[in-house]
Amino acid sequence: MTAPRIVCCGIAVLDQAWDLPALPLVPGKYVAGGLRVVGGGMAATAAVAVAKLGGRSAWCGRLGADAAGFTLREGLRRHDVDLSGVTIARDGRSPTSALLVDPEGERILAVFPGEGLPDDAPVPASLVDDAAAVLADPRWVGGAERLFALAAARGLPRVLDADIAPRESLQRLAALADHVVFSQRGLVAFSGEADAARGLAMAASLLSGTLGVTLGAEGSLWWRDGTVVPVGTPRVAARDTTGCGDVFHGAYALAIAEGAPVLRAARFAAAAAALKAANGNGWDGMPDRAAVEAMLSAW
Repeated sequence: MTAPRIVCCGIAVLDQAWDLPALPLVPGKYVAGGLRVVGGGMAATAAVAVAKLGGRSAWCGRLGADAAGFTLREGLRRHDVDLSGVTIARDGRSPTSALLVDPEGERILAVFPGEGLPDDAPVPASLVDDAAAVLADPRWVGGAERLFALAAARGLPRVLDADIAPRESLQRLAALADHVVFSQRGLVAFSGEADAARGLAMAASLLSGTLGVTLGAEGSLWWRDGTVVPVGTPRVAARDTTGCGDVFHGAYALAIAEGAPVLRAARFAAAAAALKAANGNGWDGMPDRAAVEAMLSAW
């Protein structure tokens, strides 16, 4: 049986991660115990997760013709991600980030979203010809809108990684998706509610389809038949929580494409994200399918 193909549209970021004994509370100079330069970014990380978990994946996005963009493309190819939908902007600068990470895996993240990356870059219709589902983040609204339109015309599941973004952007994209999975901060930006359960109920009054919100170590909440249903998450010793939400979304999209019910897909995604937190190490720390299935059996 051919593995399902997931097309992921949005941002790729070259992460520079410094390991510190504690996250800074005041300005000053700090000595890092380690430095890692790894692949990151919401949709790109989701695409790598899909490939590692046994699916086929493609990433559609924009990069500059610079060293960071070259490194990201090589990393995605190495992880078996199809790049036929990528636009390279000759004078553009690729997204990069600085990460400060403490021993518990918590981090401070500063992202440079890139420069000179065209909003009107193409999203080839051929990308979805054999797709089983699509996923997009809100970092490239125009690309996400086009991918969702192509997928809707073919009746494919459309998963939005609804992280923090301008409310108008989230509203535009959420209306086009049939699976909207918020981050906690993304749900606050969308609903104006600090309480996750109330925020999810508010979102449900405005949107149709499947709605959920990820809460990190507290698991996730899902709006099912007019009520909020919690899904837990396995307990792990976290090395680095960077990208765990992205892995969750990629794993969720893959499980939905495979026909899993929503709450089962959420458990699968939670196990994948927990293992990623324990592994750290950017794209090279992705758990494989066997590790996720073993965790689900023991959970």
